Formats: sequence, structure tokens, C-alpha cells
Amino acid sequence: MSEDANLLIVWHSRTGGAEAMAGAAAVGAAGRARLIQCDEAGPNDLLAAGAYLFVCPENLASMSGAMKEFFDRCYYPVLGRIEGRGFATAIAAGSDGEGATRQIDRIATGWRLKRVTDPLIVNFTAQTPEEIMAPKVLSAEDEKTCRDLGAALAEGLTLGIF
Repeated sequence: MSEDANLLIVWHSRTGGAEAMAGAAAVGAAGRARLIQCDEAGPNDLLAAGAYLFVCPENLASMSGAMKEFFDRCYYPVLGRIEGRGFATAIAAGSDGEGATRQIDRIATGWRLKRVTDPLIVNFTAQTPEEIMAPKVLSAEDEKTCRDLGAALAEGLTLGIF
């Protein structure tokens, strides 16, 4: 596997849902992914990877502020340098997750990334303040879906599909 043929999983989580999703995807990638929290990730991490999985919660119909800060710090330093690489998203949502997905898709369009699979949205159905702030636990089915996503992305890189 060449140095740039690895999957970078960048994540942010406040209540554990997105962290569990990112961790499951990394397990599925079976050693072919680098898992890094968004506040620790930077342009060099993006440049060193062959594809990306962006994982975060949707807060107030938007990606989390910490994830937005990651994109703000990295956008211009890698602009024009990562074009054509594959990406996917995994959103921990309390309702539909579409707002966060749209925001990340717009940034990926600016970077000229290629979406390689449909967005993964895990709906935790949290609607009250107590439910929203409560620790999140993935169901066995959602955990498997996240592992399968990580495996598929890593295998796609290994095979040169993207």
C-alpha cells in the first residue's frame, strides 16, 4: 500500500455517538485507516491520506462547531492539492442529519473531492435537552454498518478504485 493509499477518519463527538461511529469504521478498515480527532487533524494529515471519512454530530441542523473549525483551518492550505480523492460522511443525528451532510458536501465540492458512497446517517432520535446531552450508544446494527463503511472505504483504496 502506498503512503497516500490510506483512509483518514476525522471525527468530532460530544456525547459519544460520532466517536463510536468513527471507531467502528476504523475497526472495519482493519489497520488501513488513521483515526484522528478533528482538533488534532491538520492539512498535513489530509495531504498524507488517499481518502477521507468525516464523522461528526449534527447540531442545530449543522455540522458541529469543532468539525467546522477543522475545515476552516485546513481548507486553503490543501486547496488544489487533494482533488479527485474519495470521501464519505457519517453523521450522528437527532433527526435527519441532512444539514451537516450538505455543509460537508459543499466543502468537499470546493476541494473537488469525489463522494464514493451515500451519506451514512445514524439517527439517535434525541429531541429533548436531556436526550440530546445523554451519552450515545450505537446499536449493534449501526455499529456493523459503520464497520462495513470503514472496510469498504479501505478496500476501495487498496484496490485503487478511488
